[in-house]
Amino acid sequence: MTTLTASPFATRRDIAGPGRFEDPFVTADGSRRASVAQTQLETLWFNTGTLCNIACANCYIESSPTNDALTYLTVEDVTPYLAEIADTCLPTREIGFTGGEPFMNPGILTMLELALGAGHEALVLTNAMRPMVRWGDRLADLAAAHRERLTFRVSLDHHSGTVHDAERGAGSWDTAWKGLDWLAARDLRIAIAGRRLADETEAAARAAYADLFQSRGLPVDAGDPAALVLFPEMEADRAVPEITEACWAILDRAPKQMMCATSRMIVRRKGAVEAAVVACTLTPHDPQFELGRTLEDASGAVQLNHPFCAQFCVLGGASCSAA
Repeated sequence: MTTLTASPFATRRDIAGPGRFEDPFVTADGSRRASVAQTQLETLWFNTGTLCNIACANCYIESSPTNDALTYLTVEDVTPYLAEIADTCLPTREIGFTGGEPFMNPGILTMLELALGAGHEALVLTNAMRPMVRWGDRLADLAAAHRERLTFRVSLDHHSGTVHDAERGAGSWDTAWKGLDWLAARDLRIAIAGRRLADETEAAARAAYADLFQSRGLPVDAGDPAALVLFPEMEADRAVPEITEACWAILDRAPKQMMCATSRMIVRRKGAVEAAVVACTLTPHDPQFELGRTLEDASGAVQLNHPFCAQFCVLGGASCSAA
């Protein structure tokens, strides 16, 4: 296997303090680092590429109109992984597509057709802006034909346009709502990916989103955690604790509850000759989380040696899956 070098987009660990998030197996205080064994592959993600039509202020994956560190996946990249699922009878329920902005990838509709044609549920993470809407009737017809198994999860970073635009750029809120209205007018399945501010309870955030959806006539149940996914705030440079084996009992959490217990993601790095499997959606730029070329290669345990493992999964209790 090709030797990997650190990506310029990998999360900085020096902010965390000397020795932290360095050794995959031991934390800075000498404790055994927590790990997560794969239980079964329920969700397989395809990162369609890090190119995006906008550049968000705090994008964890550094997507932008110029960042192609993860280049566009092709249909030829996707096909072998769907075949491996079928050939080895993996219990994979859901195929997720993320980016960047997936609808910028020229092969996205074919990829969706392949996933849906294989009997999987499909989840697409999108900002619902021009790259999505420009597909027009081709996308609408595909989605309508598979309505019960295809979900568009649209990013609304807050229930207020001011906060959303501060993250995604002036006018992003109104443009996103044009896309949401386009989806709703065609009776397609919509979910929302939101965030709650640090001083906001989950209950308050859900109530505010519910008021927003009702006022806009959007058919999304803000009380359903799968329909409105509220993610914890992610700050790559914020100091977070390392997760040790003892933390599972202290926090009343279990390894099987972590996202990497049931999911993997496919990426193609710029200049790479083939696609690769990484541990999760959050750490694709970090070389230590590249696990192999096949799903079988990547079915081993994952060492929680990254700040996002703590922020998002263990302490944040979040998952990118629709389940």
